[in-house]
Formats: sequence, structure tokens, C-alpha cells
Amino acid sequence: MTGQMQRIVLASRPDAQASEENFRLESVSLPQPSEGEVLVKVHYMSLDPYMRGRMNAGKSYAPPVEIGETMTAGGVGEVFASNSPDFQPGDFALGMFGWASHACAKASDIRKLEPGLAPLTTALGVLGMPGFTAWHGLDAYGRPQAGETLVVAAATGPVGSMVGQLAKQKGLRVVGIAGGPDKCKLAVETFGFDACLDHRAYDSSEALREALAAECPDGIDIYYENVGGKVLEAVLPLMNSFGRIPVCGMIAWYEGAQTSLTAPAIWRDVLVKFLSVNGFIIFNHYHRYGDFLREAGPMVASGSIKYLEDIAEGLENAPKTFLSMLQGGNTGKQIVKLV
Repeated sequence: MTGQMQRIVLASRPDAQASEENFRLESVSLPQPSEGEVLVKVHYMSLDPYMRGRMNAGKSYAPPVEIGETMTAGGVGEVFASNSPDFQPGDFALGMFGWASHACAKASDIRKLEPGLAPLTTALGVLGMPGFTAWHGLDAYGRPQAGETLVVAAATGPVGSMVGQLAKQKGLRVVGIAGGPDKCKLAVETFGFDACLDHRAYDSSEALREALAAECPDGIDIYYENVGGKVLEAVLPLMNSFGRIPVCGMIAWYEGAQTSLTAPAIWRDVLVKFLSVNGFIIFNHYHRYGDFLREAGPMVASGSIKYLEDIAEGLENAPKTFLSMLQGGNTGKQIVKLV
């Protein structure tokens, strides 16, 4: 099989904030699937905050993307050629195909999709890694109880919006934090949050904390941490004793944002309030993915769980779309359409 494909590689490592110069679009020959592999033509790829961390050198939970390597990403696409009995040309699959128009993958590493059951893009968002992250973190580490108060930032993003909706269905008061009045309106009117604060309207963590305290008169029992920065500074003093903080991300610090938090201050709150703080990476918990789909799938199908997708066009636009997403420029799950 001959032909060309496109991919975006990491051209250089960011000094502080990432820029479009850190990426390079290349045309290369189509890869050939080996025994047990399939060649997939990617229709949609996911953009997620964790990718920013993979641009940096240094030890982390996953190896960094090396200079000249294809940027990592989940994607959905159509099987173009197969050397596996488990997939036939024309099947649709979900896998880590990268920022690329085509990719080879082991059949054992990808999941077959049924396009008639749900839109393909949901496998990258509400029924994919972000939705699963929300569900697992809330269930395993948030341990929600009716009547409690939960706060989550990035409230209209794919994780935050799912966390809020699941918590509301369990009888919690849910307060979101988002960037801008339009997103706050979405959180309340579309996703059913009890309240949502625009963090951009407050020039300090103290001002944001005062507004949060008014919306959380009984304190905060669960803070679903996906942002860090000013929001964490505002939330910590408001946490109730025996509160829970699932930690799945810290997007505010990925680009080098400054903080007034110190280790002694954080650990004092953890100690004297008996807080449970649990960091987790969802890739370590995929043994629960089937349980998630069985619970969330019917809710998405019935419309009791709502979702938004922000779909950009063209692989060549992935870098600027990604950088915009890191600054809160997206509304809903950020996806790039390639086909």
C-alpha cells in the first residue's frame, strides 16, 4: 500500500508557555500494518490538557513525547487495512492514534465502535476518557452523599460538566467555576448546576473565596480538582472536615502560572481538616471502563446527561486550537475533525 499521510510532531520543547513554533506539520509515507495490526484513517482526534505535560522533558506518569515524534492523542477513525481477524476494513475504532491523518495500531490496543449506538465523537468525550475520568474520580474518591456541597472548576469542560451532572443526580449542591459569564450561564442552564462563578471577575483568590463562601454556606465537602491555581487557593480554607479532593489535573500550572500556596499551608489544611486528597491518572483504572459505560451510556442516550463539543476543522489547525484550549478558549470537549 502506497500513499502519503500527514502528522504533527513536536518540533521543540516549550520554555514556559507553549507556542505554535513548538509543532511541525509533516507529510510522510503511509505506514504498513504488521501482523496483528490495523491501519486506521482518523476522522476525529481529541485535544486534552494532559498533552501539555507530555511536551516537557522529565519523568512523569508517562514518557514525554520526544522531539520529532508524533504528538500523542486519542482518536476515532475507520479501518483502512487490517492484518487482524478482529477488524475488517470499514470498521470504526477508538485508539491512541496521535495528531495524524492515519496510524497503525495493534488490534489489541484499540476498541471497536458501533457508530449507530452513539455519535463517534462521544467516544472522545462524554463516553470516553474525560467522562470516565469524571465518573471514576467522583465515585472512587469523592464518595458523594446527598445533601453535600461539591465545587468543580472548568465547569463546562468535558470533565467538569460530567462531574457536576453526576453529583446533581446524587442529590448534592453543585457550584461550578468557569471562565466568562457565557460559560457560567451554560453551567447553570444547560448542565443544571446550582450556581457558577466567573473566575475572571475576581482579581484575587481572596475575592473568589468570598464569593464561593456565599454560594457554599455549609462549606465544601468535595472539591474536584482539575485546575489548581487561584481556584485551589480560594477553595482550601472553605473545605469542611473530612472533605475529599479527587485530583485529576492542574491546568492553571501547566503553563507556569504563579501561586501563593506553600506546602506548609496546604498540608496544614489537609491535617487539621482530616482531608482525603487522592491523585489519579485515569489510564490506571480502565478495568472499570465497562462499568462506566453501562451506567453513563443510557443516561447520555436518554438526554439526562448533556454534553457539548467544540469541533475545529483540519489537522493543520490542531496546534492553535490546542493552545487556545489551554487558555479556556473552548466550550465543551475540544475535538479536531480530520475527515
